[in-house]
Amino acid sequence: MTAEAPSTSASADSAAPTLRLRGVGRRFGGLHAVRDVDLDVPHGERRAILGPNGAGKTTLFNVIAGEFPATSGTVELFGVDVTHMPSRNRAKLGLARTYQQSRLFGGLTVEDNIYLAILGVDGGRMRPVTLRKKDAELRERAYEAANRAAIAPKFKELVGSLSHGEHRQVALALALAVKPKLLMLDEPASGLSRGERVVLTDLLLALDREITLILIEHDMDVALRVAERVTMLHQGEKVVEGTPDEIRANQLVHDLYLGKAEQISA
Repeated sequence: MTAEAPSTSASADSAAPTLRLRGVGRRFGGLHAVRDVDLDVPHGERRAILGPNGAGKTTLFNVIAGEFPATSGTVELFGVDVTHMPSRNRAKLGLARTYQQSRLFGGLTVEDNIYLAILGVDGGRMRPVTLRKKDAELRERAYEAANRAAIAPKFKELVGSLSHGEHRQVALALALAVKPKLLMLDEPASGLSRGERVVLTDLLLALDREITLILIEHDMDVALRVAERVTMLHQGEKVVEGTPDEIRANQLVHDLYLGKAEQISA
């Protein structure tokens, strides 16, 4: 009996989706930025969250990451209820994210930016005396992440000297360096040239299947090529969900992006 209990628990954990939302809402005063969202994202899935400006996409990301508390509903990560858990603890569970605006240190190198990200999530701190072996291990992890994000050739360069597209690659490297189980990308293709969007898409398609990916993206070509399933938000509510082919063929989606749908009942 004693030997079987851990096996049963492990089986239940593995069956749980990476992310589960039930009735999640976020209100700012009288404004419902997100309202009653249910969402299940299985382990290893590539999910896109789409919607016009003001649909509540980034607010939903912030609630999932713990940067905004949910006003209502529950958030589960990896089978754990994290609704009231601070963002730093969610990061330690295996959640990593990027932002619409890059949060990088322009006066530091690519290497040092990634190194500090790893140090922060691992619970480390800057020390007056360097522990050579530990420091070398962290910097090796930083280089591996830079290589996966195709920014390794700029590893020793100052971030402030890089292009906008390269900033996006550094931000992706930071997220990958902490070995996430869930990676959330907020508008990763924003401001990129056509060639840079192709590079980004290829990088995302090449991600390890152990990483569950959720992205917010206005570039439909990028989103629908990367995603296996798409969730559409409008005015803070989930209104459509389906495969990329179903989303392409959905008239409501076309109306929303063309601004024709003014009112929608969920």
